[in-house]
Amino acid sequence: MIKLSVNVNKVATIRNSRGGSVPSVLDAAGVAVDAGADGITVHPRADARHITFRDVEALAGILASVRGRVEFNIEGDPRPDLLALVRRIRPDQCTLVPVLPGEVTSQAGWPASTPRDQFRAVVNDLKAHGVRVSLFVDAELSAVDWAAEMGADRVELYTEPFARAFTHGEEAATASLRRFADAARRADDRGLGVNAGHDLDLNNLTLFRRLPHLAEVSIGHAIVSRALFVGLARTVREYLAVLQGDKA
Repeated sequence: MIKLSVNVNKVATIRNSRGGSVPSVLDAAGVAVDAGADGITVHPRADARHITFRDVEALAGILASVRGRVEFNIEGDPRPDLLALVRRIRPDQCTLVPVLPGEVTSQAGWPASTPRDQFRAVVNDLKAHGVRVSLFVDAELSAVDWAAEMGADRVELYTEPFARAFTHGEEAATASLRRFADAARRADDRGLGVNAGHDLDLNNLTLFRRLPHLAEVSIGHAIVSRALFVGLARTVREYLAVLQGDKA
């Protein structure tokens, strides 16, 4: 079964726009878990514009009681303060993503040209601390091969290109999915698990869920956006239903 990790960054974005503690990231995570989410994802950026290190610490505390059933995934670029946080928290998974100066959200995965020796050392260090390591990559065979050479446990396929193709109709979406399927099969061949995320939603997931070897999707923006109108618990259950094939 494909697992759903709910990214609560956007809840923190709303909170930070006003200051204070409302809406509560902890409450959001609790609602998502109670509704059946398999994981919680956070991406504490250097500018702390949404999730903060304090949020990460607090979330780790409340998720400790459901460890083994619900996974905690920390995303971020491998900067020293983030790596120190991951070593201290020891989440189930750390997803390393490239960050470009001034970006609003992730724009691409790690290219295959990323220097190997230093990156491999980071991956090995996190694994030595008991953390599963996933590398955020484009659906390119060379990028998947690079992730395998780094010693990663999984890749997270950057799915914005698929989401864009989906809006152009069935033919474009199917062609894009074939490209992602090739990358997923290469990952499986190289001993890597397959995660995916970025711009997946209730509509395009009905096709993307067919991706071979797909273990987990991480979704935040689309979930929180729909939750504004129908509630977070209902939205999480809707996504779980799609992932289980209950929506054609």
